[in-house]
Amino acid sequence: MDTFALKVVVTPALIGIASLAGRRWGEGVGGWLVGLPFTSGPVVLFLALDHGASFAALSAWGSLAGTIAQAAFCLVYGLVGRRRHWLIALAAGSLGFVAASLALRRAELPLPLLLVGVIASLALTLWLLPELSGAAGPAPRPRGDLPARMALATALVLGLTAMAPALGPRWSGILATFPVYAGLLAVFAHRLQGPSAARRVLRGLLYGLFAFAGFFVVIAVMIERSGTAPAFAAAILVALTIHAVSFRAVAPPSRSSAE
Repeated sequence: MDTFALKVVVTPALIGIASLAGRRWGEGVGGWLVGLPFTSGPVVLFLALDHGASFAALSAWGSLAGTIAQAAFCLVYGLVGRRRHWLIALAAGSLGFVAASLALRRAELPLPLLLVGVIASLALTLWLLPELSGAAGPAPRPRGDLPARMALATALVLGLTAMAPALGPRWSGILATFPVYAGLLAVFAHRLQGPSAARRVLRGLLYGLFAFAGFFVVIAVMIERSGTAPAFAAAILVALTIHAVSFRAVAPPSRSSAE
């Protein structure tokens, strides 16, 4: 399956699953689920197959740097969205992502220092973005809501990744991390339920991004030394392990504990 077919198949499926998970277990779980590198991971894999391990390693560096840019998106959206319309919050969050990406691309930090920056940025953003008081009620489900999410996510992924090859490996990696899935989940939650629901999506994403970062650290370290298949196998194992641990932070309370 080529990259175009992968995006067309995986993108609507993922946004549909994440939306349904959010409805069933809460917005935080939906955001946490899309923290995994469902788009950028396959993009780096195809870059490795098409352009070699060195190109893919640089792209993995860009994806890791993009984790900080995603944290910037979450922070700006969450702060602005508390009092502003979702469209203004989305625009502000996107500008935050772009500004952080430009700063990171110019800095070109070594991998160990970049990893420290990623962990610090995720932890700091979680601290600066506490949950808003008050639980949202059941989300209304407008007719055609789920197909609209799936179609919009697919269009955005195709448009963003079409620009990536002309920008080089580092920019390709950063661009592929734009939080399309989480951004859409946050926007729909904000529009239908208010800023509290949107912030829960963003906090779920932040917890999920620890696994995202672990995945790309392994790729960046291993792919040139060990080859593509071993590097991706190890990266998937590390990401799933971290993701399983982080689920405790977003899991809804059990019925017994709630009573």
